Amino acid sequence: MDTADVIILGGGLVGLTLATALDAHGLTSIVVDPADPAVQAAPGFDGRASAVASASWRMLQAIGVADRLEGQGCPIRTIRVTDGLVGGLAFDADPADGPLGIMFENRLLRAALRAAAVDAGGVTLLQPARPVATVRDATGVRVTLDDGRIVSAPLLIAAEGRASPTREASGIRVARWQYDHHAIIGGIHHERPHDGVAHEIFYPAGPFAILPMRDEPDGRHRSAIVWSVAARDGPALLGLPDRAFAAEAEKRMGGLLGAITANGARASYPLGFHHAAHITAERLALVGDAAHGIHPIAGQGLNLGFRDVAALVQVLVEGARLGLDPGDAQLLARYERWRALDTFLVASTTDGLTRLFGLGGRTAATVRRFGLAAVQRIQPLKDRFMSEARGESGDLPELLAGRLA
Repeated sequence: MDTADVIILGGGLVGLTLATALDAHGLTSIVVDPADPAVQAAPGFDGRASAVASASWRMLQAIGVADRLEGQGCPIRTIRVTDGLVGGLAFDADPADGPLGIMFENRLLRAALRAAAVDAGGVTLLQPARPVATVRDATGVRVTLDDGRIVSAPLLIAAEGRASPTREASGIRVARWQYDHHAIIGGIHHERPHDGVAHEIFYPAGPFAILPMRDEPDGRHRSAIVWSVAARDGPALLGLPDRAFAAEAEKRMGGLLGAITANGARASYPLGFHHAAHITAERLALVGDAAHGIHPIAGQGLNLGFRDVAALVQVLVEGARLGLDPGDAQLLARYERWRALDTFLVASTTDGLTRLFGLGGRTAATVRRFGLAAVQRIQPLKDRFMSEARGESGDLPELLAGRLA
């Protein structure tokens, strides 16, 4: 029977980051994931990309992952938010503080994290592998895999995503609802350079995000888009030929980047919200989308998961120094308290923004534009939003400051 300090179910971006961060502090993990790594490493841009906030980037630097990503991302220098194509506000990074974040293709993030986990002496990767039975009790955790192997640890961590079977089996209640919207994600080439500017354009039908990506080797400019549309329109838009899709997207962009063409594959997924009533149970902790799922309106979903990782690692490392079992109820209670307020505030804020900007009519538009103008003028309020975009608000774990716990 293989044994470690923790078992992590889910080897996605959050799960691999957690395993690598624990290894950097001398704690061992077994990562169980059903996906085939060869399939995940397939070349080509599939439209999936993530903004790594500056605080999250410092964590990746501290645990030795950032070096594997140098030169592969695109710094975000400015975030512009507009109601339609009118007015709005701009968050500009102070050159002394570095960019607000860095855009990466998800496949590049995953490849770097997997390589770091493979090289980590304290990480055992079991992939592809699927858990078929889990026992959590006073003595520890035992997970039986589909090939008959049994792995054990004092603590089980669910990093399985929004539909986490471990969370459901534990009986943890979840508040959830759907937005009756689909997100269409894809890549575009465009005529003019983006200059490191990320755009969030709000329409009553849903937000349209333009996320700057690193130029192609041949110099072509490119970005990723996240386009929220009514659920009934999703299949039709997704099925458009490339030229027609680019023409529709160009209309939403209002000529911001000149003429555009489609780049790579497109995908669509339904948009919803969920928030677990608790993120711990007996010898169990939830991280990332297993604990909370939010609208991509502010691009904070992955960074919220990274904040879970940083807090949980610090709790477990400090507990280990005191000689406590990683599954000790006191440690799990501390993790729950630490993350509860932050996740609730981010989740409720993104949900509120989604509903506010979804209201039609002149009065609603006037109120929104007044609010955006007020944030632009009132520097302390603007600084607060900047801090949130960087992932630097609240009680920060050491990793998010770039230091090992």
